Amino acid sequence: MNNIVKTSKAAETPPDIQAMFDILAAQKLAYQRHTLPNAQERIERLSQLRQVLLKYQDDIASAINQDYGNRAFAETKIGELLTCVEQVSYYSKHLTRWMKPSKRHISPLHQPAKGWVEYQPLGVIGIITPWNYPLLLSVGPLICALAAGNHAMIKISSASAHFGKLLEKILAEIFPQDLVAVINGGGAISDTFSHLPFDKIIFTGSTEIGKTVMKAASENLVPVILELGGKSPAIVHPELPLKDAAQRLAMGKLWNAGQTCVAPDYLFLPRGKTTEFAGFFESFVQSMYPTLKDNQDYTSIINDKQYRRIQGYLEDAKAQGADLIEINLNNENLEEVRKIAPTLVTNISPEMQIMQNEIFGPVLPILEYDSIDEVLDFINARPRPLALYYFDYDKDRAEYIANRTHSGHFGHNQVVTHVAQDDLPFGGVGASGMGKYHGPEGFFSFSHERSVMSNPKFYSLKFILPPFNKAVHKILFKTFLRK
Repeated sequence: MNNIVKTSKAAETPPDIQAMFDILAAQKLAYQRHTLPNAQERIERLSQLRQVLLKYQDDIASAINQDYGNRAFAETKIGELLTCVEQVSYYSKHLTRWMKPSKRHISPLHQPAKGWVEYQPLGVIGIITPWNYPLLLSVGPLICALAAGNHAMIKISSASAHFGKLLEKILAEIFPQDLVAVINGGGAISDTFSHLPFDKIIFTGSTEIGKTVMKAASENLVPVILELGGKSPAIVHPELPLKDAAQRLAMGKLWNAGQTCVAPDYLFLPRGKTTEFAGFFESFVQSMYPTLKDNQDYTSIINDKQYRRIQGYLEDAKAQGADLIEINLNNENLEEVRKIAPTLVTNISPEMQIMQNEIFGPVLPILEYDSIDEVLDFINARPRPLALYYFDYDKDRAEYIANRTHSGHFGHNQVVTHVAQDDLPFGGVGASGMGKYHGPEGFFSFSHERSVMSNPKFYSLKFILPPFNKAVHKILFKTFLRK
């Protein structure tokens, strides 16, 4: 365990930092003592997790609401809790089958040997969680890790302080710390966590911070899953009714006030269709959020830093000639409640900050196009997005778009909701991430696929050992190396 315990003098190591090394050492030791929990043990752990989430569901929603300043309990229960509960059921149903060894083919030359692949737990998983969906993005990876038989340490964002303290309390009710532990705090704690010698790290957050996590993990050759963000485009085909697209885009863009990594980040509309689309979009906004300031259904921006960042994008766009369509029908003053009105931005240029950075707020830039190929050229010239959304009821045209682009997910006439699908893998590509979880991929991403080859007492290879001038060698070469 010498590679885990902090080697500097204890007096020089802050207690909260040293505690992480101690927990990791305890988890490594506990795993070594029981390296292969059976299916029933894993299912029981998932069942306990489900029960405690349901038990504390209102407390969880309340804690997240406190961290945001305002976030609807229903939004947390639908967008986070429900998805976690369904994932528990999904993994409990399938993990026994996934755990079974996979038989593999052995070439005739090596017969009568047998070969197969065994799926071992990796050991201890480090889970680094963002603030936007703190329950889903901490417990979601935990479900995968436990299903694969691992132990886990979860680092909660310092912006989710109320939730983090609660999660630490409720998971301690069902799991010993050497199985599952929650780490709270920021600064040096966050930095140290990403440097710990885990068996794998999963990080969800921005591309820039993802680079620092990957660099830190590389010091111990720790493999990483990076679930990053980026700018996810949406495209509306001229033949699709704009009302249909507006409703689905309004839902996806305004859920959690746009603070969603897979939210549509900018929109391509056929030339001349912006005004019509804006009318439909505004109508759906009004039906969902007739007021904004005191409306508990409309989420606040998480903190002042993020609020100022989004406002800065809007100010920069306006200064460069963009037009803002702010949907605030009652002209409410939203600054004191840290809310930003749903806003469409037109007359966009690629140089604006709003087109250079992920928005992560209730703001949707709109670009108009003349041909679909110019749209594809624009998208393909930029980093590959976490999601790409295409609206068109023609399946052949949708296939054309899908085949000529790369993205973590391709959404056809839908946005955002793919994250909640148990059997679909989730993850990015290129700048939007690496590695997948959810679905079977979640189990296998947190498992070591160990190949096994077994020879019986009879050793067939003895016949081809040197010297290499036997008749069997001539037969071998003639049979397997012929032109």
